[in-house]
Amino acid sequence: MYILGISAYYHDSAACLLKDGEILAAVQEERLTRIKNDAAFPANSIKYCLEYAGITLNQVDHIAYYEKPFLKFERLLESHMAFAPKGINSFLKAMPIWLKEKLFFKRMLIKSLKLIDGSWEYNGTNLLFTTHHQSHAASAFYPSPFNEAVVLTVDGVGEWETASVSIGKQNTVKKISHINFPHSLGLLYSAFTYYLGFKVNCDEYKVMGLAPYGKPVYADLIFKELIDVKADGSFRLNMDYFNYGTGLTMTGNRFNQLFKNPPRKPGGDISAFHMDMASSVQQVTEQVMLRTTISLYQQHQIDNLCLAGGVALNCVANGKILKQSGFKNIWIQPAAGDAGGAFGAALAVHYEYLNNERIADNKTDQMHNALLGPAYNSAQIIDAMEQHGLAFEELPTDELNQEIAKALAAAKVIGYFKGRMEFGPRALGARSIIADPRNPEMQSVLNMKIKFRESFRPFAPAVLEEYTAEFFDLDTPSPYMLLVAEVKQGKRLDQPTDEAEGFEKFKQIRSTIPAVTHVDYSARLQTVNREQHPDFYDLINAFYNLTGCPMVINTSFNRMDEPIVCTPEDAIKCFINTGIDVLIIENYIVRK
Repeated sequence: MYILGISAYYHDSAACLLKDGEILAAVQEERLTRIKNDAAFPANSIKYCLEYAGITLNQVDHIAYYEKPFLKFERLLESHMAFAPKGINSFLKAMPIWLKEKLFFKRMLIKSLKLIDGSWEYNGTNLLFTTHHQSHAASAFYPSPFNEAVVLTVDGVGEWETASVSIGKQNTVKKISHINFPHSLGLLYSAFTYYLGFKVNCDEYKVMGLAPYGKPVYADLIFKELIDVKADGSFRLNMDYFNYGTGLTMTGNRFNQLFKNPPRKPGGDISAFHMDMASSVQQVTEQVMLRTTISLYQQHQIDNLCLAGGVALNCVANGKILKQSGFKNIWIQPAAGDAGGAFGAALAVHYEYLNNERIADNKTDQMHNALLGPAYNSAQIIDAMEQHGLAFEELPTDELNQEIAKALAAAKVIGYFKGRMEFGPRALGARSIIADPRNPEMQSVLNMKIKFRESFRPFAPAVLEEYTAEFFDLDTPSPYMLLVAEVKQGKRLDQPTDEAEGFEKFKQIRSTIPAVTHVDYSARLQTVNREQHPDFYDLINAFYNLTGCPMVINTSFNRMDEPIVCTPEDAIKCFINTGIDVLIIENYIVRK
């Protein structure tokens, strides 16, 4: 039986295909259209999934959409009524779109599906809708290794819910509590993202990366004026300070007055104030998530926690939850945002609607290391390289890994393209830019000459799993780069750091792996083992054998504001237009 899951029309559209409950393929629309965070109907993603399985849409038994549009429309109407007469401009802007398209959403969806396969017909049961948080919770629990778990979903907003708690057991996920719009931890973080001059629903991770440069001097003010948090982590926001309930912006004049500064203009200078604001909202978010998870563990006494929703991508908070909440095991959906809703919708249909049996061994997840996207054959790769007039060489895998290791040790930056593309926001060794983490200049080189992005942004290490504990204060695998841990004391370099402020901290060499050590001695790490990711493991192992360093820098193969590369053509263009020194596509090597 085939089930197709779809997320679309808000941000990060995606499609996922299951066969008898197994995840066959998944891809985000942005990777195929090259439009960052593409929200359009994922026609290209659906076509890829069908082509991978060798079927037509007419052979799919059920199509699942990741939320219920009528509930979202209800929220829109009731919110504007509650805030009236405020927000009339926003209401007038949104209503024509809803009345023209989204109120007749099923009809629009059916029309779009028929454009993919004209023989497909809606029969009353083959197109199903889950709720937004049901999709998130399903995406977190069902692919997890656990037979039983507490499932926490925290994001901006779905239809109504902004946070929800469920209990997952065998083939069921039962919701037990929730918080409704407009009270939203995700939207609080997005409001600060907006205020700091970054893009909402896109750049929240930049706020997280900026936070260690500042001090949480405004955290108490945020707790006093903006958010009222109870002992169990439940909360309410003071909506007098926010515009997102009915407005066209996230914050307004009263927010500006509270913090005595106007919003930063996009691309403007980043001051100590902005660093402190980022640090403050990050600390507040961590404290709310910790209060919530500590309370959940004390209440339910279940050892396992599953996380999804956009806030679950806050890997700094995740690392603290792992250490302080009481939960013994944490599993985070690698596509925790809306793209992962396509997973959850399909899985909810398979287990909850069709009542299929679920088997979990409490050890192995069902995500196939998130390597679920397109791969390309030699003919396609050679054709792309010849089209661009590139000189290339094909090498056996062992020899290729030796060449990569030598290039890394010689301070070369490598674009690495191997196998099926990752699903989710993190590059995990299939569409990655890799470099030497021992090189103190490499963070600046990558940010300024390769990624063309803000200089403060940190980079992640991909470390051989068996050496994780030697370098980092982490005793559990982190295959999806969703946990932050501190660099071990024995790997740190002692030097006075107290006098440095702001971006001056960036210039200090803090450890034996300076290029992946953030200014607070933390690292967002990916652990790699041979069983789950043999190609990437063998590459890192070759570098280890040459240098004694069991890790590489791993960052996504793209430039700022572009999606991660998908095709050989995408990779070649990025290689040509950046300072990448060496391009690897499968077993082919191209040198500048």
